[in-house]
Amino acid sequence: MDWYDVAGLLLAAGAAGWVDAVVGGGGVLLIPVLLLTFPQFPPATALGTNKIAAIMGTTTAAVMYARRTELDRSVVLPAAGLAIPAAALGALSAASVPTHWFRPVIMVLLVSVALFVAFRPNFGVQSLQSATSTRRRMGVIAFAGCGIGFYDGLFGPGVGTFLIILFTSLLAKQFLESAAMAKVVNAGSNLGALAVFALQGNVLWALGLGMAVGNITGALLGSRMALKKGSGFVRTVLVLVVTGMVVKMAFDQFA
Repeated sequence: MDWYDVAGLLLAAGAAGWVDAVVGGGGVLLIPVLLLTFPQFPPATALGTNKIAAIMGTTTAAVMYARRTELDRSVVLPAAGLAIPAAALGALSAASVPTHWFRPVIMVLLVSVALFVAFRPNFGVQSLQSATSTRRRMGVIAFAGCGIGFYDGLFGPGVGTFLIILFTSLLAKQFLESAAMAKVVNAGSNLGALAVFALQGNVLWALGLGMAVGNITGALLGSRMALKKGSGFVRTVLVLVVTGMVVKMAFDQFA
């Protein structure tokens, strides 16, 4: 591997860590770079190697947010616990389910998210005093941990975004707090998927740990910027990243 390949991977890992720390979706940046750099390896190897960097970055961002933001631990901890086995099950199912089945549905969901956020300027930015029922909180835990966790192991793009929208809309959280909660759950789903990819031999450990350095650096910068600039900044980045993900998936689907 040439030095410019190494530099490209480190830059991509840093950018992915930054995006992941703010709104999620870093894998959309890093996985294509891995596939282009190592065309001889199957997609599962790119996914597994990406999970090493991703889990380091999401864990770093989760710690940064936990120090500066009030996390709803009664939701995120059980959701993260459920996400570990759910993502493992999703990763086990990934080989038998063609990804092109998911892209149209996910694109529609992401476009809906972008339009919803863009045309509701106060959504996720203003503080809302809203008590949520126990039933709703249990439903959020189950959907975030089992549903989105399974999806992360199976396919993955947009996991952080879906978690942010879920926590913001159903638990009346601000975007910044939702982003912090999303990192904890996403760390759990990354761990579950990584365990399966590792058992399958689809992980390049040395490369993944090297990219983890860039991912951690990006996660530190992204979480600090989000904490400094607040929910309005997270909202803007979310719309931009969702738009980029839709364009990327549309290209993969129809090109």
